[in-house]
Amino acid sequence: MDAKRKTKCIALHSYKGGTGKTTLACNLAALLVKSGNNVCLLDLDVYAPSMQTYFGITPNYWINDYLNSNATIKDIMINLTDTIYDLISKNDKNKIKNDTLKGKLWVAFANSNKEEVLKLEGGGGSETSNIRKQRFRKFILLREKLVSDNNADYIIIDTSPGIRYWSINALALSEIILLTLKMGDLDIDGTKKIASNLYESFTHFGAKSFLLCNRVAGYCIPHTFTIYKDTEGVMKIKKEQEVDITNTLSKETGMEIISSIPCYCDIQFSKKEFLSVLEIPDHPFTKKIDELIKLL
Repeated sequence: MDAKRKTKCIALHSYKGGTGKTTLACNLAALLVKSGNNVCLLDLDVYAPSMQTYFGITPNYWINDYLNSNATIKDIMINLTDTIYDLISKNDKNKIKNDTLKGKLWVAFANSNKEEVLKLEGGGGSETSNIRKQRFRKFILLREKLVSDNNADYIIIDTSPGIRYWSINALALSEIILLTLKMGDLDIDGTKKIASNLYESFTHFGAKSFLLCNRVAGYCIPHTFTIYKDTEGVMKIKKEQEVDITNTLSKETGMEIISSIPCYCDIQFSKKEFLSVLEIPDHPFTKKIDELIKLL
């Protein structure tokens, strides 16, 4: 392994589900691979995983199997580099072939079977604490091995929403935490609670946490408007600015807003949505993910 290589471990987290974490994680990983980086993508949304559906894959071994000592790291890390390059346009392929570094993608999927989820939780009983400690140590080893054996430039973890056991483990091992949210009242209020109750612990030990606002108004979702009277009593219409809401949220949580991604209905609500940054390289969504990479 290159001694100068510095791996970044990034966790995408949220207060509640439906914020687009999986779409963001997968597209972020794809664009990083396209740029020549080695990326390991982990589905640690163990309570409601969906990444295997996203990629259309049923693996022989799951990340659950590794954590339960029923599989090796090589068993669970599936090389999906060809999937990435098959989606890149012909011109981009020719360009990449001339690059000195060709990025690679490995993905580990989580098993949504109820019994497997219960196993990861420890199964209950007096031995739960010891079992959890053993699995957490295996998770630490997984991170270390991905750095050394896979020469990972980036480890991207899609976590479960809320304050759940495996979400906390993922956040604890990450240098960068992206707290994703939509601009609804429930998301905003919940994000405030998580930031104050949980994130201070991780940032205290050196992790950097950012707000990542997703599906904001302005592209396909119209802005909302308020009718008011000016100082002379004349009725006027004012466009409500989500940027004011996000700036207030940033001040209240003490977390910087790293990006605000508009709602692109043609991508984020499409039944066939899959690695859009590769399929539609000129789309504004692709440019937003590229900007996010530069900021990271």
